[in-house]
Amino acid sequence: MAAQTHPSSSAPPPEPEEEWDDGPSFLGGLLRGLIWTIVWFAVLGGAAVATGFWLRAQWDKPGPLPQTKAVMVPRGGTAAAAAALKTSGVIENAMAFEALSWLTIFDGSIRAAEFSFPPKATISQVLAILRTAKPVEHRITLIEGLTAKQIAGLLMAAEAASGTVELPPEGAVLPQTYAFDRGMARQAILARAKAAMDRELATVWAARAPNLPLSTPRDLLIVASIVERETAKDQERPHVAAVYLNRLRMGMKLQADPTVAYGASGGSGVLDHKLNRADLDRDDPYNTYKRAGLPPGPICSPGVASLRAVSRPMNSDDLYFVADGSGGHAFAKTVEAHNRNVARWRGLSPAVEPEPAATGR
Repeated sequence: MAAQTHPSSSAPPPEPEEEWDDGPSFLGGLLRGLIWTIVWFAVLGGAAVATGFWLRAQWDKPGPLPQTKAVMVPRGGTAAAAAALKTSGVIENAMAFEALSWLTIFDGSIRAAEFSFPPKATISQVLAILRTAKPVEHRITLIEGLTAKQIAGLLMAAEAASGTVELPPEGAVLPQTYAFDRGMARQAILARAKAAMDRELATVWAARAPNLPLSTPRDLLIVASIVERETAKDQERPHVAAVYLNRLRMGMKLQADPTVAYGASGGSGVLDHKLNRADLDRDDPYNTYKRAGLPPGPICSPGVASLRAVSRPMNSDDLYFVADGSGGHAFAKTVEAHNRNVARWRGLSPAVEPEPAATGR
């Protein structure tokens, strides 16, 4: 019997795997990437253009400041300056300020100092001020005739200055107005004032008249300090100086009221009462009624007019002077003439006692 054949039970053979064509797929991906790159550049370019227009608008946009204001711009670069200006109400947008600052960096660097900004200042104006304007200038005026204690007090009261100040030597400071930037050390201002006095004293000493009864520049300074406290009239200073220099030549006591007041006030130069007989009788190194010659030191800081008056006094033989009732003085060569001036002054001011020193000068 012939063998019976059966159909095979095995699965049909698998179809052959499809082969991928990498060429077109790679080009497609590259194309897609290029498209995205173009899109991003377009977006970024558009953003850059938009940002440029925005910054240009910020450059000349009026700021929020309602009125002129001085602001201390701190150290720390553009970011620190922007923060201070925004806090102070000078600028509205710190980011715009920083960006525009960097974009215009070749116009100059931003300085740390106190600057004054006008109302509605634009960022362009603010940057110009920070780069080229002078800082806010503060001033302190030391008037003629102040004592060392008074000068130290004025310096300590200067709000824009910083630090403490040592009591200067009496007469060491030249009275004038000193300009300074906010934050300058008070001691540095004092050093400038002392250097100014050194220069001026050296100048007047070098230009002094011959045969003055003065041995050193300090002697001239002492006499000038007395002249400063005796009269406020510049035209009188050479005459008053001549009186004291004549007395020094003759060995007479100076009998200067201001020196007595200085000693009696403990160096403040200000008494809470009119000079009286008790003050004149006080035994003190500055009592020129009791002691001959110059006092041990200046009694105030004299101004340039008094320094020059002593270096070039009037050509006069006068030895006395007394108030004339008009803010000036009457001068005399003799005691007799001086007493007549005193009597005349009493007649003009009968309710007022003359200075105790008036009859002694």
